[in-house]
This record gives sequence, structure tokens and C-alpha cells, in this order.
Amino acid sequence: MKKLLLIVAVILAVAASIYYLPSLLKTWNGLKPVVLKPAEDINQIINAGGSNSVRPNSAGPLKLPAGFSVAIFAKDLGNPRVMVWGPDGYLLTSLTAQGKVMALADKDADGIAETVLPLAENLNRPHGLAVNCSNDDCRIYIAESDQVAVYDYDRKNVRAVNKRKIIDLPDGGRHFTRTIMFLPEPNADKLLIAVGSSCDVCDEKDWRRAKIIIVNADGSNLMQYASGLRNSVFMTIHPVTGKVWATEMGRDNLGDNLPPDEINILEGEGRNYGWPICYGKNEHDIDFDRKVYVTNPCAAPLTVPSYIDIPAHSAPLGLAFFPEEGWPESYWHNLLVAYHGSWNRSEPTGYKIVRYKLDSSGRYLGQEDFMTGWLTSDGQAIGRPVDILIQPGGAIFVSDDKAGVIYRITYNQEAAVNQ
Repeated sequence: MKKLLLIVAVILAVAASIYYLPSLLKTWNGLKPVVLKPAEDINQIINAGGSNSVRPNSAGPLKLPAGFSVAIFAKDLGNPRVMVWGPDGYLLTSLTAQGKVMALADKDADGIAETVLPLAENLNRPHGLAVNCSNDDCRIYIAESDQVAVYDYDRKNVRAVNKRKIIDLPDGGRHFTRTIMFLPEPNADKLLIAVGSSCDVCDEKDWRRAKIIIVNADGSNLMQYASGLRNSVFMTIHPVTGKVWATEMGRDNLGDNLPPDEINILEGEGRNYGWPICYGKNEHDIDFDRKVYVTNPCAAPLTVPSYIDIPAHSAPLGLAFFPEEGWPESYWHNLLVAYHGSWNRSEPTGYKIVRYKLDSSGRYLGQEDFMTGWLTSDGQAIGRPVDILIQPGGAIFVSDDKAGVIYRITYNQEAAVNQ
């Protein structure tokens, strides 16, 4: 009898494996570029020949438009995420998994950070960074998973010291990264804090979840700034309008192509951007929300539609606008967005940086790939772009939390003409 039961169990197990095999293969295709180690060493690719740079359409898989080249600014960082400029020319970056914030400097101006120092350590999954300086007095704000704290900046030792918590945040849950950013004048003392949802799709119990909240620099007067944002990990300020633009990741489990990820323009005043019952251009998520309504719950002005839809599961993160100084006029006020890449799609997508062509007021004119090649032809990944900083004068910095590097992308007008 035991032998018969064993045979039946084996037959059922084999049958189940055959039945679920296509689904398992699709799942593996999506997970492969995320969970496997980089298919190639990005440092060896870019430093082939010892040049520390690679022109587009030459050696290696990374491709850029004509006139752009890429080099490794810093390597062996683990998982660099958010980047901001700190005092004295230091580039600050959060290493979320390691619980650190690092300060990087290129003192000899050769395009490589030879100085790498720990600014703050022993933190709870630090992510968001902000710097607030008045004359020579600078304060560093660091967002951990459970709080935002402010530090004094010790210039002599390049350390964040005298930590003071300004606000508690809900810890745990599905989305634990917290991103912060100060608004421009006349609200430069107002700090935005992005807090993702605790789930894929649900009705939240904590009012701070799935929102961007706003607080004074000292932690007082906490309020809602924008709601219905499942996971807006990165924000930036439009250089002309002064409005807040934010990327947004849509929910899972609606297939390969739904719902779209988003770019939103946040108007403040507590406006609702849809999640959990709406997505994209005010589409109703009837898979989750099965209530019967007299009127459409996703119609304006109840919810604000996305400004730009992005292919589902692209996982858009960092975004940055081109300034005018040092860049071709055709790039002025354009937007770069880092697609971190999917983990839950049968055919991986993302793993690139996209250029959104905009006029000076932010009107959408079109889009094209800007930097590609992190996703290999066999569905593996050599890196995953995260944050983007675009500097006046022709330099772009990109963090990569899979390859453990920060890239420095430069533009040369003469090279663009000759290519």
C-alpha cells in the first residue's frame, strides 16, 4: 500500500511539473536578470584597453548617442542608489543594503573618484538623501526605512554627525525605500518624503503609505502632499515650471502589459493619482476594485491621470532634466529616466535609460532610448541603472545597484559631429 501511494505521489508530482512548466519558465525568464550575478564585469567592458571609456557603437554592449562616452566614476560600491551633491564637491550616495552613505570625490579632476569615505554607517536601509546649506553651515538629511534624520556636516572629517530624528515613518512592508527632496524657493524649507505602499495592491491602514508627504525641515507640520502613489521612488524639479515630477511603479499580477508604469506631475494640494483602484490614464482596476459605482471612480477630478505612460514592469526610478549650460540645444529641458528593469515579466523589459523629448514647459514631444545594453541577448543583465544626476557643463552620473558602480557620461560636440 505504501509503495502504491508513493507511485501515485510521484505521478502527481510529475504531472504538476509538466502542467506548471510553462509558467515556471516564464517566471524564471523574468527573474533571471535580477537574481543572477552580472553576466559580464562592467568594469572590464568599459576599461577594455585601459581607456576607462567606451565610445558608442564600439567595443562592449553599452550604447549611447553620437558624441557621448561613458567611464566608471566609482566601482566596488555594492548597491549604490540615490545620489546628491554634498558640500565641497563630494558626491553622496546611499548603499541601502549595506546600511551606509558614502562620500565620493574626484580631487584630481581625472573623472575617477579616488576618495571614497563613509559619511554615515549602521543605518536602517538608508535611501533618500538631501543637503541643506546656509553659507558654510550644512546639514545632511538621510531617510531610513523607519525615519528621517538630520545631521550636522563635519567638513574636516567628511562625516555626518550629531544625528537628530525629525520624523518617524512606517517601516517594513513591500516597499521600504524612502526618498526625500526639498522643494525650490519660496518653499525651500519644505521636505517631500516618498513612502511606498505596504503591499502590491490593497487598502492601506496607515495614512502615510502610498503617498508623498510633506514636512518642515525641523519635522513639524506633517501633511499629505500627494496620494494614490503606489511606489514613487524618485522625484525631481522641472527647471522652468518648478513643478515636481515623479516616476511611479504600477502593480503586479495583471499580465505582461498592464498596468503601465508612470511619470506624474505632482501639483500638491493632496491630489489623488489613482492607486489602488486606478492606473494610467484613469483606467479603473476592476481586478482589485469590484465595487459597483454610480459614477466612474477614476474620472477627473477625483483622480489625476498619469502624464506619461511607461511600458508595464519597466520599473522607472531616477529621473533628471537637462540644463542648458554645456548641452546641445536639442537636449535642453529633456528628461532622462532610468528603467531599473522588470523581475515579473515573461520577457524582461527595461534595463536602460530613456530620453523624453520635452519643450521648455514640459510638453511631451516624443521619446527615444538614450543608453542601452545592460540586458544581454540571452536575457541576463550586466547592470541595472538607478539614479541620474545631470550636471551643467556636460556630465551625467548614473548609479547601478547590480554592477556596484557609478558611471560618468560625458558629451563632446566635436565627437558628435565626426561620428
